[in-house]
Amino acid sequence: MVKIVGIGGSLREDSYSQLALKLAAQRIEALGAEVEILDLREMQLPFCNGEDKYPDYPDVEKLRNAVQQADGLILATPEYHGSVSGVIKNALDLMSFDQLSDKVTGLISVLGGQSNSNALNDLRVIMRWVHAWVIPEQIAIGQAWKAFTKDGKIVDEKLSQRFDKFAESLVENTRRLRAIT
Repeated sequence: MVKIVGIGGSLREDSYSQLALKLAAQRIEALGAEVEILDLREMQLPFCNGEDKYPDYPDVEKLRNAVQQADGLILATPEYHGSVSGVIKNALDLMSFDQLSDKVTGLISVLGGQSNSNALNDLRVIMRWVHAWVIPEQIAIGQAWKAFTKDGKIVDEKLSQRFDKFAESLVENTRRLRAIT
């Protein structure tokens, strides 16, 4: 079975990034994969200082172990000042090639303004650097405040279809690249 770990790069209580991550996870689970979401809002992670071990922060090991055991990843980030959030960058920096290499990865960005690909491109570069495999399908949600209903459903049918294609691509490419039957 394909095992995916999702990481949301927002600490906001009513985060659209977390909402998008949950919606992607639901669609991936509907395709028969297992998804574990690591909620960075509930984890105590230090700022990365390049150390190998962080004995005072057991959540670093929890993060590393979960990602290392996964076949693939979903990374969801708000776009802040034209790039990824510091929260998701720090979480990725706390890991190494041991955890991230060969992971099939899907990317989601959420913006308050017009949709663009800055954060997605930056995440793609980061993940390529650690030898992960990023799927071509990606989701950028502009003007997030009007992309979802109050109960968390996607307003636009085309965006909903992009979530379906994203989920299908992540599961199928993970099966292929990780040789999972």
